[in-house]
Amino acid sequence: MEKVAIFVDVQNIYYTVKQSYQRHFNYNAFWSRATAGREVAAAFAYAIDKGDSKQLGFQQILRNIGFEVRLKPYIQRSDGSAKGDWDVGITLDVIEYAPKVDVIILVSGDGDFALLLNKVRNTYRVITEVYGVPALTAPSLVCSTDRFVAIDDKLLL
Repeated sequence: MEKVAIFVDVQNIYYTVKQSYQRHFNYNAFWSRATAGREVAAAFAYAIDKGDSKQLGFQQILRNIGFEVRLKPYIQRSDGSAKGDWDVGITLDVIEYAPKVDVIILVSGDGDFALLLNKVRNTYRVITEVYGVPALTAPSLVCSTDRFVAIDDKLLL
């Protein structure tokens, strides 16, 4: 049985799914598909915490599915822009788990992770899978993974 570690870039998936489909990502359907016949060593969902009740409910849903939810505070800059990405945190966790599993599953379309996937594939000989919205997933990320799984109707609410 393959041992997997799952890493979900919640903000990236929320916005890419919303932009492409005007719908929501179905975390239950994803979990069923990604974990079928596999042992889950770790599953993390990385999100930004604004502290509102709708978000708290969503975070609890993720926990009930099986994710450990990692939160960063939402930071509003003086110029009106916002900060709160998890790229470094996801990278550190992937590097930590890569030697312990057979498959790394990344749910994101962010091309910044292409170098990371190439590194863990070459260093640890781990299989990588990326789930992303086809039109909004960086080509470099698609090229750096062993398996690209398109987020389509089967993974939407």
